[in-house]
Amino acid sequence: MTRSVEPASVGGLVSAPASKSATIRALVCASLAAGESTLVGPSDCEDAFAAMAALRVLGAGIESLPGGLVAVRGGIDLDGRSPITLDCGESAACLRMLAPVAALAGRPVTLAATGSLSRRSVAMVGGPLTALGAACEAAPGGLPPLRVRGPLAGGSLCVDGSESSQFLSGLLMALPLARGDSCLEAVSLASAGYVDLTLETMRTFGVDVRAGDRDGSAAGSGETVSYALSGGQAYRPTIHRIESDWSAAAFLAVAGALAGGGGRGDLVLDGLKAGSLQPDRAILGLLSVAGARVTESPGGFRIGGGTLSAFRFDARGCPDLFPPLVALASRCAGTSVISGASRLRGKESDRAAVLMEEFGKLGLELSLRDDE
Repeated sequence: MTRSVEPASVGGLVSAPASKSATIRALVCASLAAGESTLVGPSDCEDAFAAMAALRVLGAGIESLPGGLVAVRGGIDLDGRSPITLDCGESAACLRMLAPVAALAGRPVTLAATGSLSRRSVAMVGGPLTALGAACEAAPGGLPPLRVRGPLAGGSLCVDGSESSQFLSGLLMALPLARGDSCLEAVSLASAGYVDLTLETMRTFGVDVRAGDRDGSAAGSGETVSYALSGGQAYRPTIHRIESDWSAAAFLAVAGALAGGGGRGDLVLDGLKAGSLQPDRAILGLLSVAGARVTESPGGFRIGGGTLSAFRFDARGCPDLFPPLVALASRCAGTSVISGASRLRGKESDRAAVLMEEFGKLGLELSLRDDE
């Protein structure tokens, strides 16, 4: 199919979709709580569906209700003995977060993957789970499927957070249910904001984690953070509203900066949480620096075009911003520099190479130098 795109303006009111990251974390916490929780406005993306299916196999009851609600009857089966398999699809978040949860049980659990995820390493998982008392084995080459068997006992552990914070988030959600206390030290933590989102969700469901001071440079640039978790805690069921997704909103916001303020007026993004812990919220400040008009309006943000100039931005803590940032840079006068490109190579594709190739076809001059 061939489609033509012509210059146009964008404007009006639009709501960003629900956060995938917040949805999966809430699903895990609700599934670990004894009783029924209600999630309001969760994401309906494939990653969220994969997490729901996997948690059902683990023993949770999850049902979609009218009005954008999901009811979760908690009750992960920690006493079963029969082997089970969790199909994580292509969701790295599902596999990495649920591996520690699956390791709470004494039964053999296989976490399977399809598509691009079957070619992505899960080597980061084995050592930490083994050190905490579980058995863990990946396929040759450190690839899925991943086989785990608990129970997790708790303990002290150093976790490398340079590639992803998702496995650390899974450990943080699972270890409060272990028998013993735990202390995790996360080093080179590149996505600390997503861990903060995990802790915020856990506290909503009644579980506490004590986070120590951060040692490092700016947030998301390779910090060292310690987390103390008391074992034997219990999640409590609750009603939890899922916030909108700043990752998806970034594309809409950039569209407003590039083509807003024309005949359709400015673009208004509705329903975004102003104080969100999602790292991709940084898009608003960057748009202002680049010259776009960004103002807060009741329940959202108004974004319009302006005279756009080149920018420098460290995206190591929010690598999902790279695609919309390259689109923004294509219309900014001068040479823009985005740091953190090395974090793009371990995604579903080598996003740095794809951005170079596709935007190069449109006549944009791009170069990749070290991590920029």
